[in-house]
Amino acid sequence: MRRVYVIVEGQTEESFVSGPLAEALWPQVYLTPIILGVPGHKGGNTNYARLKKDILRQLKQDQGSYCTTMLDYYGLGKGFPGLPVPAQLENVKKVERIEQAIKNDVCQEMSEYRPDIRLIPYLSLHEYEGLLFSDPDAFAGALNHPKLANHLRKVRDTFPTPEDINDDPQTAPSKRVLGIYPSYKKVIEGTIAAKAVGIQKMRHQCAHFNNWLTQLEGLPEL
Repeated sequence: MRRVYVIVEGQTEESFVSGPLAEALWPQVYLTPIILGVPGHKGGNTNYARLKKDILRQLKQDQGSYCTTMLDYYGLGKGFPGLPVPAQLENVKKVERIEQAIKNDVCQEMSEYRPDIRLIPYLSLHEYEGLLFSDPDAFAGALNHPKLANHLRKVRDTFPTPEDINDDPQTAPSKRVLGIYPSYKKVIEGTIAAKAVGIQKMRHQCAHFNNWLTQLEGLPEL
C-alpha cells in the first residue's frame, strides 16, 4: 500500500478525496486529503507560495509517502510557474504545462527529498464540478431532481468531454450547475453526486483525471 497525501483547495475536494476517491483506490493506495494552508487560514486563495510551502512541508514530514495535489485550474492564484499559458494550447496541454512546471520548481528547491519520484502535481481541468457532468442522469438523481438531467446533459453535450467545460467566471462548471440548480451545496451535494456518478464513469469520460489516477495506482513502494 502506498500512502499519498493530497493537497486540496477546499472542503469540497477534501470530501471527494476522503470519500469516493479513497474508496476507489483502496487498498492499493491510501489517500489522505490536506486542505491548503495553515490552521485558521485554510482553503481558498490558491496562490503558488502557499501551495509550495505545503508541498515542501509534506515531503519533509513523511519521507515514506507521496504527495499530490487536487486544485482547480480555473481560478488559480498568483505566482504559479508555467503561467501564462499560450492561448492556442489544447486545454489538457495547458494544465500539463503548469503541473510539470510545479514539479520542476520543487525539484530545484529540494531534490534531496526525491520530489522527482514522490511529487505528482494534478490540476482539475477546469474545475472539480466538471467531473460530475460525466453522468448527467446520475448527477440529477443525486440532487433529487431527475428532471434536471436534460439541462445538465445539454451542457455536457456542448463540449468534447466534461473536462472541457470552460473556465470563464460565468460559465465554469460550478457556475453552470448553479444556473440550473441555484440551491446547489458544493460540499454536501457535490460529494453525494460524485458517489452517484462514480469514479469509473469519471475515468471513462475524463482522460486527464484518469491519467492522474493511473499514475497513483502505478506508484512503486518507497
